[in-house]
Amino acid sequence: MIWLIGGFLVTALLYASVGFGGGSTYNALLALARVDYRILPLIALACNIVVVGGSTVRFGRAGVTPWRGALLLTGIAAPAAFLGGLTPIGEGTFLTILGASLVLTGIMMLLPLRGQADPDGPTFLARFAPLIAAPLGYLAGLVGIGGGIFLAPLLHLTRWNSARAVAATAALFILVNSLFGLAGQILKGGAGRFAAAVDLGLPLIVAVAIGGQIGSWLALRYLPAAWIRWGTAALTLWVGGRLLLGL
Repeated sequence: MIWLIGGFLVTALLYASVGFGGGSTYNALLALARVDYRILPLIALACNIVVVGGSTVRFGRAGVTPWRGALLLTGIAAPAAFLGGLTPIGEGTFLTILGASLVLTGIMMLLPLRGQADPDGPTFLARFAPLIAAPLGYLAGLVGIGGGIFLAPLLHLTRWNSARAVAATAALFILVNSLFGLAGQILKGGAGRFAAAVDLGLPLIVAVAIGGQIGSWLALRYLPAAWIRWGTAALTLWVGGRLLLGL
């Protein structure tokens, strides 16, 4: 259990420093620890909420959240996240989707980011961003991730907005999807499975709360953003690859 708590703390530290929740890696660490796969999303989504909740508030107070666009994307995704949480899934399918999500996450984190919105404005494809919100929301609820790690690179590639606005949108997207996905998972699993998740998850939630604060502090004061992203990508690719190879 000690190594699992440490792994959650480090994961939250790394992901919070780049504006994400870390749900996919929490799931993978729990899977590697041989925890019942049916309670994995419950714990991962709760940890997501803890990590990105503070980020969402900070972005909102700083006035960088593009509320109209962010609420549109989130509003489309949230019902799909709830449905994903309600959907039954077998262990093999769950672990395959999770492992593939981790590998894709690691690759996407290596994509370069822009500092400001492009002076030429968004590309033509940016107007189709809402179309990807529902599938990402469903995936978020199904396997216990926030979906923002996939949304953000796509928004960057289409020059949807500045890097800070995209990060703020991703944080809100993760937070709301995690809330709706968790609600669906609780309804699907019932009181017994929820109690089991609480018993195991409480120390892990404390760990990610601490790690998330440390990550935000380090990112603001000391560590170059590129180093943090590369370290996070390496961790994600390693865990995802190990999970897939173990199937």
